[in-house]
Amino acid sequence: MTQDSGFGIYIHWPFCAAKCPYCDFNSHIRHQAIDQERFAHAFAIEFAHFGAETRGREVTSIFFGGGTPSLMKPQTVEAILNSVAKNWRLSDTVEISMEANPSSVEAERFRDYCTAGVNRVSLGVQALNDPDLRFLGRLHDVDTALRAIDMACETFPRLSFDLIYARPGQTPEAWRMELERAIGLAADHLSLYQLTIEHDTPFFKLYEADKLVVPDPDAAANLYEMTLSTCEAHSMPAYEISNHAVPGAECRHNLVYWRYGDYVGVGPGAHGRLTGGNGKRATATELHPETWLQKVEERGHGMVEDQVLTMEEQGDEYLIMGLRLNEGVDLARYERLSGRNLDPRRLNDLIFHGMVERMGDTRVRATHDGFFVLDAVVADLVA
Repeated sequence: MTQDSGFGIYIHWPFCAAKCPYCDFNSHIRHQAIDQERFAHAFAIEFAHFGAETRGREVTSIFFGGGTPSLMKPQTVEAILNSVAKNWRLSDTVEISMEANPSSVEAERFRDYCTAGVNRVSLGVQALNDPDLRFLGRLHDVDTALRAIDMACETFPRLSFDLIYARPGQTPEAWRMELERAIGLAADHLSLYQLTIEHDTPFFKLYEADKLVVPDPDAAANLYEMTLSTCEAHSMPAYEISNHAVPGAECRHNLVYWRYGDYVGVGPGAHGRLTGGNGKRATATELHPETWLQKVEERGHGMVEDQVLTMEEQGDEYLIMGLRLNEGVDLARYERLSGRNLDPRRLNDLIFHGMVERMGDTRVRATHDGFFVLDAVVADLVA
């Protein structure tokens, strides 16, 4: 069952003011004004489609991702949230998160977003020094980011922000100082991502041409260890590989993903997982914003994929997602999803080598050493 994991709604706003050189997300730049009313209406149509398939579910979290959702007008956000409420019951404690860039123009809208219903904001800060912000292609500087953080703290009950580490030339000591400064800025949640070089990005082209040098695996591992120890020492432990929170402030929406719950994905390029009579389904929508818009208006949804997952696929996904969490996975649930048991010899071998550890009789989790090679751990478990 997925009810204990919550039920989420993911809303993808695909537009950005500029494309960051490390980003491979489905984001697009438009030099003409976006017809936000038309997009809001299309979201409403797609909500109705998925709402008819998931009647009776109670929404525990809503997440505006992108792209840059904070480029939406507050009225657009309000219209979208009203459309969600027309199709599902909302939990009395529903978490409504929005990703935002800390530009001063967007920060001024924070109060209106809060009035519309947003109660948690996630700021894309990424670095706390101006040279690295320029390197990362960000449009804000540190002073702008700090003002946005202050305003978010004053406006929203909960605040998270992102930082990227393992930047070229970054030392563990420099990262520790930057991280301690971040922890002191009154956020209750931090998402701390290692810089990865993704295909089909400007950084990948520079990397291939030997014009971009990132820390080697040993140096990156040292930075990760510094991340874990520094956050732990400041009462913000890792509850997931890249996410740290004051206990109780974990991102409820992302926990739906990692606990392998159900969620509806709406908007261009959004993915979903839904459980029904035929088992768990994987859904995906059209990537191109205007093509998605046309599909929704013509047929009531923008889906280009709607696949029933095999039991083996469900078990694999549960391990891939759940082993990212400090709480680990429930072996009995894995057996129900996959229809098979984990090979005890492989499991015991991973435990012997310090990659995995037991938590009582029914749960296992990856160790810190296992986090470094999690893909290999999962592959070994399901081989």
